[in-house]
Amino acid sequence: MRASGFLLAACFAIQAAAGTISYTGTLASSIDTSTQITVTLASAGTLDLQTFGFGGGTNAASAVIPAGGFDPFVGVFAGTGDSAVFIDGTSDVLSNYTANCPPAATVNIGGGDVCGDVTMTLSLAAGTYTVLLTDALYYPAAVSETNGLLGDGFIDWTPQDAQGPTGAFQTCNTVGATTTCITPTANWALDITTPDTTGSGGSESVPEPGGLWVCGTGLIVLGSVSRRQRLTGFKNN
Repeated sequence: MRASGFLLAACFAIQAAAGTISYTGTLASSIDTSTQITVTLASAGTLDLQTFGFGGGTNAASAVIPAGGFDPFVGVFAGTGDSAVFIDGTSDVLSNYTANCPPAATVNIGGGDVCGDVTMTLSLAAGTYTVLLTDALYYPAAVSETNGLLGDGFIDWTPQDAQGPTGAFQTCNTVGATTTCITPTANWALDITTPDTTGSGGSESVPEPGGLWVCGTGLIVLGSVSRRQRLTGFKNN
């Protein structure tokens, strides 16, 4: 269990082309924080998700996103809060990841080009959904469960030292017999496209709802970080 604390974060959302909202922001740490964005579909249709923070690129709002942010996990849950049910999600450390760069760019690490951004397209019924964004190595346990829930905790493969997880962001690449690691920034960028332009809201928080900051409204709130049990793995990437 991690001790309680406080976070102050910022997020910016721009209504871009019809149906798309472009979000940018930062995570306070690679662990115990996430960005949760509520999306409501008034009718059945396609939900498209595209990140740019790792490799950089030009988002739907025509903003140039610089490379250098962390490689993210992006997932979609039906509903909101701890009872939201996992639908699908991926990051570049999971077996279901498919590299789709461009539109995002790649980053050269140790002589090899790495595609760490996420592209997802889901056909969904009308309803309310939670889009979750975390560090690629800190993803929800629901990924490996049947009918997993947002409140089921997170699996942590982020960098650790003798005292435990460091909260640092890290991306590694192996070329031949050599593994090279870089330390990205905490920046992320995400485009969400819906069929009826109703994507809205957003928050950075620990996995449990509590103290949140809201994207897209200009409101920043200092919130309490709830305690969360973490499922801890090895230092890896």
